[in-house]
Amino acid sequence: MRVLFDTNALMIPLERGVDLFSEVQAQIGAFEPVVPREVRDELTGIARQQGRRGAAARFGLALAGRCIEESLGADDNLTVDDRIARYARTHDCIVATGDGALRKTLLRDGVPVLTLRGPRRITLERG
Repeated sequence: MRVLFDTNALMIPLERGVDLFSEVQAQIGAFEPVVPREVRDELTGIARQQGRRGAAARFGLALAGRCIEESLGADDNLTVDDRIARYARTHDCIVATGDGALRKTLLRDGVPVLTLRGPRRITLERG
């Protein structure tokens, strides 16, 4: 199963002390990690910041390096979140995110979502 990680999800490990890939594997078994090029670009921008947020983004970039990089496709009329939702629907994958609005959209569209529940636990939700 392919799991697409968004920016927020890749920053969770340092922000919350979660072993993201182990938690995902515990929920769904073996998986193929995917990171959109657009997410990597966003992490790169945030990583230039000082402090905890910048450090979390730098850690997220290290995790992204362990993923298959994909493009969400260019579309000036859609946000990155909208393109993530489209990609997930068309490529039949699970999305790992902590973004509430994206989570709601994905679940409404029937896309399974891995999200943080409690202080350090990732859970799988189905719409």
